[in-house]
Amino acid sequence: MRRPFVAGNWKMNTDLNSAVALARAVSDGVNGLTRSMTIAVCPPFVYLKAVADAVKGSGVAVGAQDVYFQPNGAFTGEISVAMLKDVGCTYVICGHSDRRHVIGEQDDLINKKLLAVLAGGLRPILCVGELLEQRDANQTESVVEGQLRSGLKGVSAGQMGSVTIAYEPVWAIGTGRTATPQQAQEVHRFIRDLLEDMYGQQVAQATIIQYGGSVKASNAADLMAQPDVDGLLVGGASLKADEFLGILKASAGSADGLA
Repeated sequence: MRRPFVAGNWKMNTDLNSAVALARAVSDGVNGLTRSMTIAVCPPFVYLKAVADAVKGSGVAVGAQDVYFQPNGAFTGEISVAMLKDVGCTYVICGHSDRRHVIGEQDDLINKKLLAVLAGGLRPILCVGELLEQRDANQTESVVEGQLRSGLKGVSAGQMGSVTIAYEPVWAIGTGRTATPQQAQEVHRFIRDLLEDMYGQQVAQATIIQYGGSVKASNAADLMAQPDVDGLLVGGASLKADEFLGILKASAGSADGLA
């Protein structure tokens, strides 16, 4: 049975005081949920250490929103895997739609980052997903397949135990428009079938596939009830402790639906 995994991506939000307050509210509110599910929060780089200190001992993990693939050197403004480990990170988001479509990251760079994360002993969350015009043109599967195969290039079957996949339909991020549970399940099933083609059934069945896109406490249970939706990558709703805790509780309550 796949262990549910819900992560909150705070993006470029919060200041030091609000980041620490939010982290403490989440860690205080999980009330044993970490025994049955994996929970992580992903604050901006500058608050990682403070947030890691705030959640210490609660079972809530900390993730980074991005990373650079080089270990050190003249890369002004970039952050290495070793730096992230040094401040208490466990997870790193790679290829978030903001990085792809706002910053302009390409598949080859995302792959380099993911390989560096694995080599450094952290756990990548690889994001894939289509734009609205691509969905309307029936290109969802081709787009997702291209991003998945490129992002996982050079990743062995043994390394896949450390990789989480996050399906983010870009048209549903921050828009209030959420993929229906059936739409999410269809793409998650497609991703799992791709993983089986790439790595075999055992790896495919063990890989956690999250859904991200306007997730709320009110729709989390229906999404998590789908057989191939194993977790959630939560954006704006993770900035409100009560809402995020509601999502976590709804997700835990739907865990029996996981295969």
